[in-house]
Parts: sequence; C-alpha cells; structure tokens
Amino acid sequence: MPKAFQYSAGSVIYFQGDAGDRIFLLQKGSVNLVYQNIEEGRDMHDMAQPGEFFGVKSALGRYPREENAIAMTDSMAMTFSVPEFEHLAMGNTRIIVKMLKVFSTQLRRIHRQVSNLMEKTEPEDPEPGLFSVGEYYLKNRRFSQAKYVFSRYLTYYPSGRQAVQAAKNLETAENFLSRYGAAAGNAERNAPAKKAPSPPPPSGEEAQQGVAKAYYEAVSFITQQKYQQAYMSLRKIIDTGEDGEFVAKSSFELGRCFFLMGKYDECIQSYTMMITKYPKHPDLGDALYYMGQSYEKQGLPDQAVSFYKKIMTLVTDPDNSAHIRAKRALKALEEA
Repeated sequence: MPKAFQYSAGSVIYFQGDAGDRIFLLQKGSVNLVYQNIEEGRDMHDMAQPGEFFGVKSALGRYPREENAIAMTDSMAMTFSVPEFEHLAMGNTRIIVKMLKVFSTQLRRIHRQVSNLMEKTEPEDPEPGLFSVGEYYLKNRRFSQAKYVFSRYLTYYPSGRQAVQAAKNLETAENFLSRYGAAAGNAERNAPAKKAPSPPPPSGEEAQQGVAKAYYEAVSFITQQKYQQAYMSLRKIIDTGEDGEFVAKSSFELGRCFFLMGKYDECIQSYTMMITKYPKHPDLGDALYYMGQSYEKQGLPDQAVSFYKKIMTLVTDPDNSAHIRAKRALKALEEA
C-alpha cells in the first residue's frame, strides 16, 4: 500500500545516485529537484508542487536517481512502489497523459542541449583553460591539485603565454606542500578567496593559524557543553570563509552542535546544506547518522531508516564508526 511521509524543510528526500525504487506524489509543500545542465555543467532547479509526481523516470527505468530531491518547506508525499504506481496509472488515464507531457518536455530540453553541444565545432585553445584551472586551485588553497595542473601546463606549453607565471605558481604550491604536507589547505569544495582589505591583513600562515585556533576552541566548547559559544565561533568561521579546510570542518561541527542542543530540524537543514556543498565530505557518514538520529528524536523512524541504510551503502568498512552506529541503530529499530 502507498505510504505517506512527512519531510521537514531542508531535509533530503533522496540523493543523486540513490536506488530509484519509489515514486513520489507531493501532497503538501514544495520540493526542489536539483540536477546538472549537461550543456553548461551548472546546477538546475525544478520545483515540484502539490499534485505532481517526481522520481518517476528512475523508478520506472530502474536506474539511479539523476537529481537531488530537497524539501523546501514542510512537505508531505505519498510513496508508491512501481507495481502500485502502474496499477494506479492503468486506472487513471489522466496520470498517463500528465506523465507523457512531463517526459516530452524533458526530452525536448535534453535534445536541445545535446544539439547545442554538437554545433560547437569550432576548436577552442585549451592553454588558457588549463592555466585558469591551476589558478582556481591555487587561490582556493588546493595545493596538490594546483601543483599537478601547473606541472602539466609547463609540460604541454613550455613556451606558453603564461609559462613564467605558471612556474611561479608551481613553486608557490610546492613550497606550501613541503612545509605543511599534502592534506593542508585541501577540502572537497572551498570558499572563494577573499579580496585583501586595507590595511594589509595578516600573512596567509598567520590567518590560517587564527582560523585553526578558532575552530579548535569551538570544538572545545562543544566538549564542555557550551553549545551557544561553539555555535557563534563555528558560524563566524563559515561566514568568513577564509580557509576552505576549516569551513568544511566547521560545517560538520555546526550540525553536531545543533543536534546536541536538541535542535533537530536545524541539524537536518545544516547537514543538508553541508552535503550539497561538500558531497564527498570526510565526515559524510557521521553527518548522515546525526540526520537519522534527528528523525528518530522527532518520532519519524521510517526517514531515519533511509539514512542508516544510506550509510551502510556509502561506508562499506565494517570497522568504521559510522557504519557500526548505523548498523546498531537499524537493529534497534527492527527490534522495537
């Protein structure tokens, strides 16, 4: 039988890449479907409104989800298995017509994007693009990637227009890596570099040390159960965005802080934003666990189960703490 599920604002209904075995009929609220434009490589957004189905293509086609589905407001949706949906559709031709219109629109959009890509036959010079990629990594303190890109640039274009600057940038990246190691300054996604204010700011090393100190003080506040102080410190690090590594770390600790304060909706929303920005965050498994726990605390065990199962899929190491905790939580819910 179809089941009704409630989702709080900001919660993730499913992630891109998840198994598409259910079809959703939105009854209340609004859901943002985030997918990538194949022509431009940027995120696109479709809003599902009450009375509309979503997740249909992947469920019927039996392939992984192509988009992230995020509840923008408190929402409720009916979920159907594929046989349940087919039974419903066979008895209601309006549903079939509606689905055909949706699929037709999507196919036209994809066809238009593919056609535009095929028409771009004029060759483009890859040299400035390669140099720009290296500059992006360097500005965002991703020094291992910057070193690799600038070394490739000098290999392919030893007399290129930007060869002198590429050599300087390569030396900068190598110097930083030799002093701090490959892990320093690297996050999956880093905030854009800030313009230097006047008067001159502290050196890069001093600024990084200041952010690191603020982060570890915030973590200390959490261990002392001084959650409000921790929240203020973490929020400042994230809003300032001066060091991508510690912005990513602070994003995780902020969600944990919300959970420990008993602010479960805020915890779910905070981790949803973190996962959207850092889909390969090193603490992804723990973040999903806290989201599952938040749903449990709110009396929504079905939503919690989906997050625990997601952890078991993503974190396959049986000795990983997130894997162990998710397994225990699933077992406890099954025995309840």
